[in-house]
Amino acid sequence: MPLKYAYHPGNVAHSSATEVAETMEPVAQSLGIELVPMRGATSCGAGIIRQASRRLQLTLNARTFAMAEELGLDIITPCAATAGNLHEDLSALKQNPNLLAEVNEVLERTCGKRFSGGVEVHHLLHVIVDEVGLEKLEAAILNPIDFDVAAYYGPNIQQAGACGGDDVHDPDYLEQVIDAIGGKPVQWEGRTQSVGVPGLLSEEPTVLRQAAAVLHEAKSEGAELIVSACNLSHSVLDIYQGKASRSTGLATNIPVIHLTEMLSFSMGHHNTRLAQLRTRIAVIGD
Repeated sequence: MPLKYAYHPGNVAHSSATEVAETMEPVAQSLGIELVPMRGATSCGAGIIRQASRRLQLTLNARTFAMAEELGLDIITPCAATAGNLHEDLSALKQNPNLLAEVNEVLERTCGKRFSGGVEVHHLLHVIVDEVGLEKLEAAILNPIDFDVAAYYGPNIQQAGACGGDDVHDPDYLEQVIDAIGGKPVQWEGRTQSVGVPGLLSEEPTVLRQAAAVLHEAKSEGAELIVSACNLSHSVLDIYQGKASRSTGLATNIPVIHLTEMLSFSMGHHNTRLAQLRTRIAVIGD
């Protein structure tokens, strides 16, 4: 019987990173995970909405939780930023009955929904290791990812209750996955460091320094490729790496892909894109 979850693709999977949406579905199918769409679910806020209105972000996410609750399902997402933000707001609502009651009053008035607290949020990475199992993952591999791979978690899911059975301070789930699909995990400290999302809009010099430090460390430790469990952070690490290098003088040229892409390629989906990735790895870097 397949695992079944309410699916939240994250903030960028349906806009600037459609490759996440395109690769998530075949990955789920190969691993026996059924994704049930939540039609009309909003962004998790990405840490931006709450800067203007914490209550607005809580209410929007409570609506998403209510939608999942109506389906009788927990939530799965491939994005660490989304998983982290949803977890923080879910915890706030569960721990404060008065806040939950106030938010429910707004939900009932605006969309006729209520949230009772019977939902959990899971990142794809934790579902694979804790629920699917690495043996099943290994059995699904057709194209081993035979590279030195730096696993990037980001800070959002590295909080108690948001990282499954992984270690909050010293995670290794992503390294386990890389090893299971034929890659060689690179050991490096920057894997949980922030790259400044969402400060790019207001503090670009700081964000570029943060991104450059992470990218440069991965290269220095011998990585040929970075795989990111955070779709939002991926945007900074990939799109801004040239600018980060020019602003800091550090070498930052290294391919960066999403976790769902790495999994999809290894399972035999999107073979043309895997060939393009091999070319990128051969051309980019020192």
